[in-house]
Amino acid sequence: MASSKQQSDVRASQAKSTKRAGKPGFFQIVLSTLAAAFGVQSNRNRERDFSHGSIFPYIAAGVIFTVLFVVAVIFLVRLVLHTAGA
Repeated sequence: MASSKQQSDVRASQAKSTKRAGKPGFFQIVLSTLAAAFGVQSNRNRERDFSHGSIFPYIAAGVIFTVLFVVAVIFLVRLVLHTAGA
C-alpha cells in the first residue's frame, strides 16, 4: 500500500496541475465539442471540462456546431443535386 506521504504528494501534484489548467480556453472548448460530437472525448478531458467553470459555454458550442453542421449538410446536398442536374 502507498504511504500517506505518497498519497499526500499525489493529491498535491493533482491540485497543482488543476490550478495550472485553470478555466478551459476557447480552443479547448471547441476541441472538446468536436471530440464529443464525434464520440471520441476522453474521460479525463470530460472531467477537466466540467470541473472548471460552467456548462453553458459547452452548450453554446454544441448548439453552434450543430447548426453549422446542418447548414453544411444542406449546402452539400444542394450542391450535389445542382451538379447532377436534378
